Amino acid sequence: MSHNTKGQKMRLAKAHRQNHRVPVWAIVKTNRKVVGHPKRRHWRRSSLKVK
Repeated sequence: MSHNTKGQKMRLAKAHRQNHRVPVWAIVKTNRKVVGHPKRRHWRRSSLKVK
């Protein structure tokens, strides 16, 4: 990680922040129609194309 440029670290940090579950209030409000979101990502399964 120490080899990465600042821009690369910023993009990785943004992806890290985005990688959260759908809030419980949203699940309750939609009667469990919305339970997951497509941008959710596992660190081992899918790689980020960050340059």
